[in-house]
Amino acid sequence: MNITRHWLQCAVLSLALAFAVHAQEASPAQMPRWEQLSPVQREALSTPLRERWNQAAYEQRLRWLRQAERWQNLSPEDRKAARDGLRAYRKADPQTREKLRDVFQNLRNASPEQRAALREKWRSLSPEQRKRWLDAGGPGRAPPPEQ
Repeated sequence: MNITRHWLQCAVLSLALAFAVHAQEASPAQMPRWEQLSPVQREALSTPLRERWNQAAYEQRLRWLRQAERWQNLSPEDRKAARDGLRAYRKADPQTREKLRDVFQNLRNASPEQRAALREKWRSLSPEQRKRWLDAGGPGRAPPPEQ
């Protein structure tokens, strides 16, 4: 299984744990906090991860712990952006997903300073400019389009 798939699975599990069960259609304000879930609900949410955790290699466990810590340190706005990005990824066609995986891998190999600069550049672009950049190869592979 590739790294991107593991990352996405961890993100999905993190989201599931962070936002509890959608047993009923409820607004976010009506959803209980983790502490308010019943022991049965907590168990149902944590069992899939526990089973995978026990079989995962040390390196995978370490990545999950770091991802969970990063998630906890994100601002509400950044968490929303991450969830929105995951939704957009799920809706994307296979070719776009492949490009996004390539971009993600390139960004993983970049320094924190390079990632911050690329993130700022990305945020400054219009949706059309972003699409052109991805079509050309994306961050880390192609220069950004002119504004």
